[in-house]
Amino acid sequence: MDLVTLALLLSLRPAAPPDTDPVGEWPLRPEPAVVEHFDPPDGPYGAGHRGVDLLGSPGQPVRAALPGQVTWAGSLAGRGVVVVSHGATRTTYEPVGAAVPVGTAVAAGEVVGALELTGSHCFPRACLHWGWLEGETYLDPLDLVGAGPVRLLPLWRADPVGTPVNVRPVRPVHPYAAWRPPGTGLGPVA
Repeated sequence: MDLVTLALLLSLRPAAPPDTDPVGEWPLRPEPAVVEHFDPPDGPYGAGHRGVDLLGSPGQPVRAALPGQVTWAGSLAGRGVVVVSHGATRTTYEPVGAAVPVGTAVAAGEVVGALELTGSHCFPRACLHWGWLEGETYLDPLDLVGAGPVRLLPLWRADPVGTPVNVRPVRPVHPYAAWRPPGTGLGPVA
């Protein structure tokens, strides 16, 4: 095989899937206990938990999970909120007293504020409500740190593992396909 053919074959390799989650950092250090897990709503106004609650302590530094730009830093519905945008996604942190103004570029792990007790989802304990959104769709922020639910990766083909590649699936037979009403004289249809 010549070098030109080898180069052509290597260029035809499929690229890594574009929908892989970015790798982020825990917003609280050391790695906190998860008090409440992600439970996405069934619809835009449905019940659910649109993020995770991480156990912390009042005044604890809150860090950006991913690099990005601060797009909100202030009070919202009586609690401090910081939002960091990362291109197509954004992470949210509350209740947090902001330490950075809107427009600040932050690195992953950089302090964006301090955890507050007022507005805590876990009151009387302090916990950080950490969210991750893509557009209006809520995502599990634990996926950013490898602590989300286990997901099986798709195979390179649509058939389940163990299915021979060149065999067509057998269509299931309905259990009453051959039944006929009594007295019609007709037997099973082949």
